[in-house]
Amino acid sequence: MKNVAGLSGHQPTTAPVAGQPASATDLSTRDRVTRLLLERGATTAAQLGDALGLSPAAIRRHLDAMLADGDVVAREQAVRGSRGRGRPAKVFELTDAARGRCGTHHYDNMATAALRWIARNGGSDAVEAFATEQVAALEARCRAAMEDAGDDPLARAEALAGALTDEGYAANASTIASGGQLCQHHCPVAHVAAEFPQLCEAETTVISRLVGTHVQRLATIAHGDGVCTTHIPTQPRMSGKTVTTVRTDR
Repeated sequence: MKNVAGLSGHQPTTAPVAGQPASATDLSTRDRVTRLLLERGATTAAQLGDALGLSPAAIRRHLDAMLADGDVVAREQAVRGSRGRGRPAKVFELTDAARGRCGTHHYDNMATAALRWIARNGGSDAVEAFATEQVAALEARCRAAMEDAGDDPLARAEALAGALTDEGYAANASTIASGGQLCQHHCPVAHVAAEFPQLCEAETTVISRLVGTHVQRLATIAHGDGVCTTHIPTQPRMSGKTVTTVRTDR
């Protein structure tokens, strides 16, 4: 068979077949797919193929194998406004099990037990103090990484996204009509924060201080959302006390 890679613009890729052992090349490509899904959240097969330089057939074979192994789930893409003819495209997302393997979830049970002990013996204020202390080091590292970001909250949010990505949060920032949006596609403490939201609240306070304006947490992985989403309104950087709004309707 002739090599047609030059004609298609893609490098030849052998995708895994469900039920058969995956080669080292397959696993490498699968890691790239997993990483991209972790960073972007729900993504179509076409978007994944374009980003990774894979043909539609190749990316579908990889996704089929990941579906069979329980690493991804597929659902119809939500369409706003009037929908054209044909069925909506499917989007693919990592399962909780696959997401858990992407980060450090070791010792979750011990961490949860420790926080339960703190809550029993010191109350909610003690848990809040513990959470605040835990994110202090993260805040210091992110602040150092943002030294050249300037005062604009949206520019600072973009710099913060880069700093958080280096910390393993797979974060990105974008501009929306009402300001900016910071998304974290991975949370190293999601399983613990599901029981102790003080961890999310402390992190939200840190985000507010680092971007220099009040923020509103719209969604969190700990509450079962696919991504931690923080809204950042367009306002001048504050010099005094920051105010944060944390979602509490769950």
